[in-house]
Amino acid sequence: MTTFQRIPTILAATIAVALTAVWLRAADEPQPPRADDDAISAKSPRKGVPLFDGRTFHGWEGDTKKTFRLEDGAIVGGSLKEPVPRNEFLCTTRGYANFVLRLECKLVGPGNAGIQVRSQRVPNHHEVSGYQADMSAGPGGGYWGCLYDESRRNRMLARADREVIQKALKPDDWNVYEIRCQGPRIRLSINGVQTVDYTETDDKIPPSGIIGLQIHGGQPSEAWYRNITIDELP
Repeated sequence: MTTFQRIPTILAATIAVALTAVWLRAADEPQPPRADDDAISAKSPRKGVPLFDGRTFHGWEGDTKKTFRLEDGAIVGGSLKEPVPRNEFLCTTRGYANFVLRLECKLVGPGNAGIQVRSQRVPNHHEVSGYQADMSAGPGGGYWGCLYDESRRNRMLARADREVIQKALKPDDWNVYEIRCQGPRIRLSINGVQTVDYTETDDKIPPSGIIGLQIHGGQPSEAWYRNITIDELP
């Protein structure tokens, strides 16, 4: 074999060695986390899919004439000028089952509000039935970080520890609320601090439903919501 005849063989061997080295380095490098329940955390959040564009009510339905309005890139429910006549909900037009929902929210005034998940509209009524991540302006953090069953069992399903809430919550300011639903398990976090870890034991409870933003009927108050994103899970 002449020198020129050996060149292709030498070249092929060199390429093979180089490719093998690249493959070995790639195998040793850490792989990105899987997009499952534990890969999405408040400490290293994914961007998520926006549910609110900051400018319109596209993808949402509810009383947008009197109760809910758009202001400064946020959805605002209620008023500081007059009492809120009754509970009202602005809801997504589609349902969700397993997901991580993140949003920034703020409660202004002495009122109460919350975020509905895996919920349903009550037929011919203004109420919504289902899980609610609660918010209120009560002492010691009120019901922030608690899980309530709205218009169904009508009771608190899981309460947040008051000391935990007082450390995590920013009263009268924006707070990051995270709601993680997967299978029968629901976890709530405020500003990266978990407040509730609840597992549903009643298999008759629907495992999916709409998402809703509430302003509770009562004294003049406002609930503000912005930067609403969702990561759907398997």
